Amino acid sequence: MRARMSQSKNFLIIFCVLALAPLGLCAKAGYGGYLYPQFYDHSCPKAQEIVKSVVAKAVAKDPRMGASLLRLHFHDCFVKGCDASLLLDSSGTIISEKRSVPNTNSARGFEVLDEIKFALEKECPQTVSCADLLALAARDSTVLTGGPSWVVPLGRRDSTGASLSGSNNNIPAPNNTFQTILTKFKLKGLDIVDLVALSGSHTIGNARCTTFRQRLYNQTGNGQPDFTLDQSYAAQLRTRCPRSGGDQNLFFLDFVSPIKFDNSYFKNLLAKKGLLSSDEVLVTQSQATLQLVKQYAGNQELFFEQFAKSMVKMGNITPLTGSKGQIRKRCRQVNK
Repeated sequence: MRARMSQSKNFLIIFCVLALAPLGLCAKAGYGGYLYPQFYDHSCPKAQEIVKSVVAKAVAKDPRMGASLLRLHFHDCFVKGCDASLLLDSSGTIISEKRSVPNTNSARGFEVLDEIKFALEKECPQTVSCADLLALAARDSTVLTGGPSWVVPLGRRDSTGASLSGSNNNIPAPNNTFQTILTKFKLKGLDIVDLVALSGSHTIGNARCTTFRQRLYNQTGNGQPDFTLDQSYAAQLRTRCPRSGGDQNLFFLDFVSPIKFDNSYFKNLLAKKGLLSSDEVLVTQSQATLQLVKQYAGNQELFFEQFAKSMVKMGNITPLTGSKGQIRKRCRQVNK
């Protein structure tokens, strides 16, 4: 039986290299391992079905949850790679990444992942990693809100540590300059096309007043408005985002279709109605990104196609494979 399983695994690896790698569906990870879509076909064949079922229930209950689960995958991969380090609570020598500024302000949905993990442990104990749950939940959240689907390469393992400093420094921030954001992407092996396409995830979700207030009120005190922001839109935003107070008030990142994954985000940017400074710089600081914004604003199918490719690419950032890391029994803590 063991020999048969070994032969099956070897066949999948060969198939991955010859057939799937050219399509971007197979990734050579560190330590000699591969990510490939069929990773759980024998060990936990119902894994993807279980993930999708729980995510669907969560999104139906809370329309914001789709954006939240998508964001968790992004915030995880940009720190130590796609290894579920974000999901660890503080314990012993571990200081949770949940305490970082980017995550304190926007990370939510951890209880949904707990529910997924509980169901998977019941179905196939200690088999499916929390890192793979994040990748699958991000894909399913996108589809459930109207966006594209893609085949998720699987086989990631979970880290046994976290990086609070990495979480504070590596995740692109709403007020970062264009060059800083691009550098953070490039350091993870992502390019300018990935930057624009993945920014399109802001077609769903919310941002807090504190993340864009500087665009509404001139910081030098001379009262000059930010002309990169439509002034009627800015006036509307000021009603719930005052100079002081209201920091936690939520605003749609895409006011046109806030819970539908589409290309309205790019159309908003061209109309000077992008909410965050990190959105606005895509049309004001780079001709290359401006051209991409125009393409995606005019062709939703093109945006969807590139978003799917960029999500697969992002999901392949330095995963743990083989004997590295572990398969956590609970996503919030390392195995004892």
